[in-house]
Amino acid sequence: MKRRILLSASISFVCSSALAQLSYPDKPIKLVVPYAPGGSADIAARLISDAWAKAVGGTMYIENKAGAGGNLGVDFVAKSEADGYTIGLQTVSLAINPGLTPKMPYDTLRDLAPIGMVATSQHVLVVNNNFPAKNITELVAMAKAKPAQLNYGSAGGGSTLHMSAELFKAVSGVSILHIPYRGGGPALIDTISGQVDMSFPVLAAATPHIQAGKLRPLGMTGSKRSPLMPNVPTIAESGVPKYSFETWFMVFAPAKTPQAIIDKLNASLRKTLETPAVKERMAKDGFDALPSTVAEAKGRLEKELPMWTKLIKERGITAE
Repeated sequence: MKRRILLSASISFVCSSALAQLSYPDKPIKLVVPYAPGGSADIAARLISDAWAKAVGGTMYIENKAGAGGNLGVDFVAKSEADGYTIGLQTVSLAINPGLTPKMPYDTLRDLAPIGMVATSQHVLVVNNNFPAKNITELVAMAKAKPAQLNYGSAGGGSTLHMSAELFKAVSGVSILHIPYRGGGPALIDTISGQVDMSFPVLAAATPHIQAGKLRPLGMTGSKRSPLMPNVPTIAESGVPKYSFETWFMVFAPAKTPQAIIDKLNASLRKTLETPAVKERMAKDGFDALPSTVAEAKGRLEKELPMWTKLIKERGITAE
């Protein structure tokens, strides 16, 4: 009798779980961005959320949970119920932070389930209008003449703003102080006001301020110039030839999220990113749409985790 009751309960649970997956989504999906509004991850999320929600057949809203270089928000997702209603969007910092943070609150590969890639983008080194250096060569010379006297703002330790700047320091051989913020937006505001000397924001976040004449771009971080700013040289062609940095964006769910839900989210995300209107809107903000399979996203994360850990160790980069 007891065995019959247990069997009945198990069948009931399986059936209810299957029905929940079939009806998914039947309530709003929370898309967690682990940084303050105005940064690259926030912009990427807002560029896709409405179209993605329509494609998946539901509604989606964004919740910003900033702190600990993105770890706070990602940890929130990792520890959420694995039902597909709490998912996250993070930058390449998803692969960077484990090598940078000694005590991670979650295990990237064990506690998260990649859904798919979203986009790639490059950053731009910007300074406020009163900053003396007019190009990368002058900046490097100034930083070498005044070691540890210049500073830059970032979205926090482990953020792409932080890593792009630390790579610049390592490759160019300069010493510039790191001022971490709780997101790229606040760091950019303080760069405009002159509270910090420079920043390495993603192109989408910097472009409106550059166009408004509030910031001066010195160099692009990628391997080629951006169509949005064809007159701005890359850092590599401006005297730091071995420098190159680009970021990517990935969406993920808590581990143990049913595969049927992961697959539905991935298929609808790919459909969204392949829509001409979405691709065009993203391109205007400096993002290159990057639709992928679940396996491709997972493979990229597995490949880049050890790569970044090795680089961080070799360069002596810290979260400070």
